[in-house]
Amino acid sequence: MRLQPEPVADPADDDLSPSLKPLPRAAFGAAQARHLLWRAGFGATEAQIATIAEWGPERSVDHLLGFAEIPYEDDAAGAFDKDIMHPPTEEDRRLYAQARRSQNEDVLAQARAERQRREQADRKQVVDLQRWWLRRMIETPRPLEEKLTLFWHGHFATNYRVIEDSWHVYQQNRLFRRNASGSFATLLAGIIRDPAMIAYLDNNDSRKGMPNENLARELMELFSLGVGNYREGDIKEGARALTGYTFKDDDFEFNRRNHDAGGKTILGRKGNLDGEGFVAAILARRACAAFITRKLYAYFVADIPMDERGREPADPAQKAVLKRLASTLYLGRYEIRPVLRALFLSEHFYEPRVMGEQIKSPVQLVVGAVRSLGTPVRDLSILNDALDLMGQRLFHPPSVKGWDGGRSWINTSTLFVRQNIAAFLLTGKKPQGYDTTEDSPYDPLPLLIPAGTPGSPDALIDAALRVTLGRTPPGARDQLWKFIEARGGAIDRGAAVGALLLATAMPEYQLC
Repeated sequence: MRLQPEPVADPADDDLSPSLKPLPRAAFGAAQARHLLWRAGFGATEAQIATIAEWGPERSVDHLLGFAEIPYEDDAAGAFDKDIMHPPTEEDRRLYAQARRSQNEDVLAQARAERQRREQADRKQVVDLQRWWLRRMIETPRPLEEKLTLFWHGHFATNYRVIEDSWHVYQQNRLFRRNASGSFATLLAGIIRDPAMIAYLDNNDSRKGMPNENLARELMELFSLGVGNYREGDIKEGARALTGYTFKDDDFEFNRRNHDAGGKTILGRKGNLDGEGFVAAILARRACAAFITRKLYAYFVADIPMDERGREPADPAQKAVLKRLASTLYLGRYEIRPVLRALFLSEHFYEPRVMGEQIKSPVQLVVGAVRSLGTPVRDLSILNDALDLMGQRLFHPPSVKGWDGGRSWINTSTLFVRQNIAAFLLTGKKPQGYDTTEDSPYDPLPLLIPAGTPGSPDALIDAALRVTLGRTPPGARDQLWKFIEARGGAIDRGAAVGALLLATAMPEYQLC
């Protein structure tokens, strides 16, 4: 099924501009506001789009980036139990050791049963965490904060099934949110002290004389530099620097006895380097700024086809833009906010080849449908399960590489789920296998035909396509016209829901 819009008539329009000049105020209208709100968030209502269009680019971008100033209290710390997977106490260890020596099977069986009970409780709690974060993304007045938190979750990918501690997963989520648009340097230094990451990449087993290379390798390959910008020797030396970096219960712990305090050479930097010194050596390399800039660009703007060597962007405009943004990041001491501000204000960001060309991730699809169409949330469990079926299970990235994104989101199976979950939000019709969902009536007619506005089939069709697709693909109006005509031309709730069902089933709805 085709996912791209019809080719642009003028071939010259296919050329990207390398301009990072701010988009002129006069060129910022509803289409540009919609684009900004989808890319820097999860979509918006028509009223919100109109407000942003009226504000203009500079005020709008500053508002989105200034999310820390927007009041919002939704810290779930008190709602979750941090002690489900607590380590055994000294008394527990003593009793268990005594039971093993005496072969007391009753005590050993009780210990195993208690461990299984806590594991089951923890698995239930991580599902609660998934629903909490999904609701937060839907309800937050600070969408860019959550969009960035999701970005860092995919960048510093850890999977709960390996960690098996829901509180550590929650702690990591808070780390990403605290530093969402702040300093990447702070975030990189924080991740080597993060219990979830330490457990996921086995650094708690790394000690002097027996360094584990997993964290050191991924720190450079996937988190900061990329392949080709370090050597195997740097991995070995970096692993030595990270020895003794472990955790106790829920807190980072530096075990000095297990740390290799000898001299090291990492990325050309010499000295008695520890984890912080390792991170500093990474950040000193401009390749780090270039790597993170590319990741941000691919997430917020567009895919980056690479040249034959796989080292540089193939498109000259993208190459020029990325070089300038990487310089901004490096010279700005790795502050993310100035890079995003320059990007979101730029003429490049609003190029026709960029707007409406990104495949929505499952989270973007679900959260964006609720936020832009105003549908009821209905059932977070069903939405959460749908994310899993569509390939983006929160707190369960498929590997340390995170989610591939882009075209990998779409296949015959996931497209079927995508259309069904949109229908569920619009109609309340439950997917197969669910029996208990309290249906909430949804009337989109006021969304499409506001009070005091003349209602007509034309107005309804135009509005349905505008709020779902932001454009009118070839043949789209004909499909909706046939539906309205088949209903006798009535403009009512049924017509409004049906028009949205047809629009959200179109391939273009998978794009933003």
